[in-house]
Amino acid sequence: MSQTYMPIRPVAKAEDVQDAYNQHKDRLVNAIDSTKSILSDIRSFNKDDWVVRYPQLKEEPSTTAPNTPLRSLSFADDPSNVTPVRLGPTRSLSYSDAKEEEATDEIPPLSSDFHVLRLDLKLGSASSANTASSLVSQLEKSSIAHLLDERLANSIAHIDKLRLRVQDTSSKVLVTGDLNAGKSTLVNALLRRQIMPVDQQPCTTAFCEVHDATENGDVEAVHIVKAGAAYDPADDSTFTLAAIEDLEDIIAEYETKDAEHLLKVYLAGKDQNSLLSNGTVNISLIDAPGLNRDSIKTTALFARQEEIDVVVFVVSAENHFTLSAKEFLWTASNEKAYLFIVVNKYDMIRNKDKCKRIVLEQIKGLSPRTWEDSNDLVHFVDSASAVNDDKESFAFDEMEAALRSFVLTKRSKSKLQPVETFLLNLLGDIELLASANKLVAEAEVAQARAELAEAKPVLEKMKSGRDKLEEGLESVEEEGVGKTSTKAKKVLSDALEQVGSGRPFGSLQLPSYPGLLSVWDYARDVRRILLESLDLAVKLAEDEARTVTSDGVVQIKNLGEEHLPAGVERSRRIFMPEAMFSAVRRGKGSNGLKTRGKAVVVAGGAHGLGIGLASRPEMQETTFLDLFDVNHQFFLHFGDGSKSSSEADSTAGALSVVGVGVGALTMVGGQAVGVRGVIEGMVRLSDFFSNENARKWALPVVGAVTIGAVVYVILELPSSIPRTIGRRIKVSVEAEEDDHQWESENIARIGRETRKVLRLASWDLRERFRGAMEERGKEVKNAEENEKRALKAQEWFASVGERVGNVRVNARFGEVSAV
Repeated sequence: MSQTYMPIRPVAKAEDVQDAYNQHKDRLVNAIDSTKSILSDIRSFNKDDWVVRYPQLKEEPSTTAPNTPLRSLSFADDPSNVTPVRLGPTRSLSYSDAKEEEATDEIPPLSSDFHVLRLDLKLGSASSANTASSLVSQLEKSSIAHLLDERLANSIAHIDKLRLRVQDTSSKVLVTGDLNAGKSTLVNALLRRQIMPVDQQPCTTAFCEVHDATENGDVEAVHIVKAGAAYDPADDSTFTLAAIEDLEDIIAEYETKDAEHLLKVYLAGKDQNSLLSNGTVNISLIDAPGLNRDSIKTTALFARQEEIDVVVFVVSAENHFTLSAKEFLWTASNEKAYLFIVVNKYDMIRNKDKCKRIVLEQIKGLSPRTWEDSNDLVHFVDSASAVNDDKESFAFDEMEAALRSFVLTKRSKSKLQPVETFLLNLLGDIELLASANKLVAEAEVAQARAELAEAKPVLEKMKSGRDKLEEGLESVEEEGVGKTSTKAKKVLSDALEQVGSGRPFGSLQLPSYPGLLSVWDYARDVRRILLESLDLAVKLAEDEARTVTSDGVVQIKNLGEEHLPAGVERSRRIFMPEAMFSAVRRGKGSNGLKTRGKAVVVAGGAHGLGIGLASRPEMQETTFLDLFDVNHQFFLHFGDGSKSSSEADSTAGALSVVGVGVGALTMVGGQAVGVRGVIEGMVRLSDFFSNENARKWALPVVGAVTIGAVVYVILELPSSIPRTIGRRIKVSVEAEEDDHQWESENIARIGRETRKVLRLASWDLRERFRGAMEERGKEVKNAEENEKRALKAQEWFASVGERVGNVRVNARFGEVSAV
């Protein structure tokens, strides 16, 4: 609430006026300190805890409450997020359940909402591509927060200067306006002396700050402040001394220079009625360059506003307000509710009523508070006539009296009211900023809780099902390996037993017996078929393993569907059973051949050879023992019986006898008894045939042996060769380094391959489960952190609103009389 121009209660005594002024000043200083503390806290909170959002408000027609403006609230970093809000007298915000689509038209300037903290987010021309909403949509939250932080820093620096100004007992009166508006003439008239140079052309090119000579030991002088130096009237190193008479030449010298120059002019008061020589307060008049002279000096003038207590704006009655004048007055009105406006050269206007009407209408739009008190704050004069002692100017005298009253008597209004206005605007901006961010925090709390409600149960379910998943995967793996090993053992054992009895395994058939003349080729073909039977058994065992492994992969996939949450990508791996039991090998293989590219391990490959039994050279070799296994027959009839019954040949008769004989001969021919044994055998045979009885029985025996051999060859050889070869293959396979090496090695190999495939599928599922659980854990953690941060921000911005309210209450704005 702003104070009125007229006093609430009259102050009769000067002591009461000064006491009221001091009380008002003390409250303002406390309010300034509290506001600075709030701004500093917002900057720290913006930097360390929360990215402060910058709201934009757009007026919307209200159908439910015509007297309450409905505005859509969006934010600079996300203009598409539009929410209707209602703004009350204190500009508090609240969400509405209604949602609007993204606004496509330009958001109007925020001057009616933000005053001090308003960010100028426009770029270039006013085309739709360069509007604030289109620009800020391309900016990140951090960028907007950085811009806002800079604006807060500037505000802190500004209120620091305001504090110095409030505590300063003197008052600075800035006389400014457009070129040739008569500023210097007005200053000379107020000083009652011809000090400032006056010409039809612009002549004031530096800031001339006029002080009473009492501040300089009653010595009139001009101090030219050195560039970059902190001016100190007691330190002559900070300025260059010059005489009053040289002021016009000094100003003319700096006319061609672009830099800002400050001249301190100390003037002795020859008239006790002048503004400077008032005997109460130290007053300084500042004659500034024209606004539209050049951009550098105009910018410098704008920058010095926080040092100024009273702005006396001089406008020419002939030209009215220019664009630069309107911009300056609009900026100044944000801090100074009241401006003192002098319409100069008014006597030269013929239609004075029209001129006054036009000027007042312009002032109404630029500074409404000034327009309300236009009788005291807007004056139409001619300063040139006031300088001329021969003419009386009642209008100028009335203007001077009003200015003296405004600067001296009503100092709470002229000196403190601008600071109060600025703090009101700044506190209102802080309140709007805090209210908007409190809404954002509430929305983020709700969003974080919604995310927690969705992600936390999923995470808990995954945690509780993790052990079950591990057990399921281990069970599938062990069950699959167990099944393949069991089936492989049965298939290989059956095949080995069947081959050992001379029968091929599976669909393979023995070759037809070609006759006695091709018996050797027959034995070779039989050996090949029986070896291929074992390889076929291995292949069948591998096929069984592929089937079991495929079922295991499906079970693992089903476990994934059961335990993986929705939204997690499932495995894209495609299991190819035919790829099992194959490998890529390079270099020199174990068979001694150099291989390149892909070498497929065929069924039955043992010891990593990459070949089956039917392809191994040592297993392909056909010998005489494949036809007549003498050793087997010998041990069968003369052995200790250690051979199993399965290995015995139960066929009796002549075949056995012939077999024994042939075995004996084989042993003799095979050097089983040595040279001495052969000689002894020949001697015994000679003795046998020298006996007459022996010769009598020899012919029948030889005939029997011959007949038995013929019978054996003709009748038994086609069926005995497969049994002999099968038995020898079985004994050869079982007689390797370890017991049942071929069988156990293939069983182990098939089990390893199954385990490898199932373990790979399990590993893939474990990784996806682990990744999904980590992702849900991060989501829960982020949501919890967001909730905690948003709750903190919600409480913090609520406390900021309370602090702003306390500053208003403690300072008691609007309750001080205009003195």
